[in-house]
Amino acid sequence: MKLLRFGPKGHEKPGALDAGGTIRDLSGVAADFAGEGVSIAAIEKLKGIDLSTLPAVPAGTRIGSCVASVPNFFCVGLNYARHAAETGATPPTEPILFAKATSALSGPFDDVIIPKGSTKPDWEAELGIVIGATAEHVSEADALSVVSGYCVINDVSERHWQAERGGTWMKGKSAPTFGPTGPWIVTKDEIPDPQALDIWLELSGEKVQNSNTSDMIFSVKEIVSYMSSLMTLQPGDIIATGTPEGVGLGMKPPRWLKPGDVMKVGVSGLGVQEQKVVAYPG
Repeated sequence: MKLLRFGPKGHEKPGALDAGGTIRDLSGVAADFAGEGVSIAAIEKLKGIDLSTLPAVPAGTRIGSCVASVPNFFCVGLNYARHAAETGATPPTEPILFAKATSALSGPFDDVIIPKGSTKPDWEAELGIVIGATAEHVSEADALSVVSGYCVINDVSERHWQAERGGTWMKGKSAPTFGPTGPWIVTKDEIPDPQALDIWLELSGEKVQNSNTSDMIFSVKEIVSYMSSLMTLQPGDIIATGTPEGVGLGMKPPRWLKPGDVMKVGVSGLGVQEQKVVAYPG
């Protein structure tokens, strides 16, 4: 299934994309896609619904972040071999973990706002994992059993704040609109191998990232297992699994986002996002 949230910001309802590409309103039969609403058990109940019997959502309705009220928005850094090479970094021997503020979440087609004082805004196409069960000390063999599905994430970043102002990377990752997520959660039964997905980003019509999740240093299974050995993963947690080569930071000279740029982000089987970059108001 392809599950999504639609409607005005702050008032989204749960929906699903039917086989013909029409969004169907699930608000009468499902809770919002947050916490237990994206648990494996909750999603299994939805699979028996005949979507054609549900109200169609008018074309052009805004699509919000595919997950709401996220307990944790985790990220993995330097997780593509060629991306590590382009930044001059030594490939990590264990996953590099950091977090984005959950307030950075935004819809997949909402504008991305360059924050006040930003000098080095950048893009990052990523495969997202949606956790569907409480998980502690899960083996790699069982890691996918706690995953509800996958989504597209653009881990928008402010490189000066991330790397040059001390502290953790979270500083450069958490501005409002820096977490476009969706357009939908694709349930894991539709993605037999998360390590065989094309991932790409076009910047104003130019394809600057064009890779495959097979280049990940740590696989989805390894990431989920590793993280569950350090903390409790919860239903509704999102994990952004890292970005491939082709970010602005890695270009010579570096290239930063500017007002008027348009980012188009896709992962095979998971849909496509598109955001216009706008200046901070005022």
